[in-house]
This record gives sequence, structure tokens and C-alpha cells, in this order.
Amino acid sequence: MRVGYAHYKCKGKIVSNINFNQAAPKKSANLSINADLLQQAKQLNINLSQALEQHLAEIVRQAQRSRWLAENKSALDEYNRRIESRGTFSDGLRRF
Repeated sequence: MRVGYAHYKCKGKIVSNINFNQAAPKKSANLSINADLLQQAKQLNINLSQALEQHLAEIVRQAQRSRWLAENKSALDEYNRRIESRGTFSDGLRRF
């Protein structure tokens, strides 16, 4: 089995190891948003804080994934080379 990264898909959703305290208090932030986009979001009753939080969590997940892959690239490459050349310990035991 090749190792790719520490994230995987589960029923179409990305499952990862991002950790943040979802119960942490909210903090105000000043943002600049395209006026037309803001107006459309308000007309559609989109909760801007919730939308930003969800999207920001996804961006953080992607950035953490990229960092993890970069930091572990040599180890993953070495492991995958070893498996390709020697196989896994269970190659002779599997019945599928």
C-alpha cells in the first residue's frame, strides 16, 4: 500500500487532522468585501461569519496538507520506493 498523505476521502468529504477549538470565543475582524457580492449575500440571507469560518477552515486544511506533504516528501518517497522494490510484509499472506 502506497502512502500519499494523511488526509483521505470518506463518503465524498475530506477528512483531515485540522484541530481548532470550535467553542473558542468569536473575535471581530475588519474585512474588505466586494460591494456587489456583499449585497447579493445579504439578499440571500447568507451568514457571512459562518461562511467565512467554513471556507477559512478549508483553506487552513489545504495549507496544512501542503505543508505536511512538503515536510514529509522525502520520507514518503523513500517508503514508496521500498514498498515497490520489496513489497509489504503481508504480500504472501493476503488472499485478495
